Amino acid sequence: MATAPTAVRALRSAGVFEITWPDGVVALYPFKFLRCECPCAGCVNEFTGERILDPATVPADIAPTAVEMSGNYALKIVWSDNHYTGLYTWDRLDALRSAPEVTS
Repeated sequence: MATAPTAVRALRSAGVFEITWPDGVVALYPFKFLRCECPCAGCVNEFTGERILDPATVPADIAPTAVEMSGNYALKIVWSDNHYTGLYTWDRLDALRSAPEVTS
């Protein structure tokens, strides 16, 4: 189980979330990448795990309009395309650190 990050910032000019993890690693998650990785039932078939969301339908300039903590285990992001149902758990964000789109 991943420990909560020590800092989370949305860097709008760069189009990324900057997440600082307890191990000192600062990871940059592009907004569009994270929006396309939404884990909600509207974006992923909850029975098969197949991704339903077509990344081509996500605007290139997607950005968060609001970000809040969901307990001490996840981020809740409201996106500029009005999507808001996905919870990005620390475990999920930690696992995404190894994705090629994420830089450290």
